[in-house]
Amino acid sequence: MRRSEIRENALRFLYQLSIHDEDREEQRRLFLDSFPMGKEELAYFDFLVEGVQRHKDSLDAEIEPMLIGWRFERLPILDKNILRLALFEMDFNQNVPDAVAISEAVILTKRYCDDNARSYINAVLGGLQRKREKRNEQEGS
Repeated sequence: MRRSEIRENALRFLYQLSIHDEDREEQRRLFLDSFPMGKEELAYFDFLVEGVQRHKDSLDAEIEPMLIGWRFERLPILDKNILRLALFEMDFNQNVPDAVAISEAVILTKRYCDDNARSYINAVLGGLQRKREKRNEQEGS
């Protein structure tokens, strides 16, 4: 299974948890019955899901200032989870270049969201990437 498929499964499960957050272990078991994964795939799936859940507040706080004319809580659930998932990978997975995380987010957006979401999700994540690059340049000088 490719990482893009694991990301998609993680997005599906994060969406499920956003709707119904009780008994996560039972939900995980039922989800994996429908979308089985091997040991390595499951490790990456858990890394993504648990990481997004653990850092949700800080990810949301990083995303919200980049939204022009929107408040984070008003975004559709899928859009929020796509942004969180991509930003989590950008922040916590050094093996995934920012451009790949953004590209994967745009692909998921095309598949699951309306046409307007693609452009603003790409813009928000691109803005976060530029902000990070600028901060890294300043720290390096």
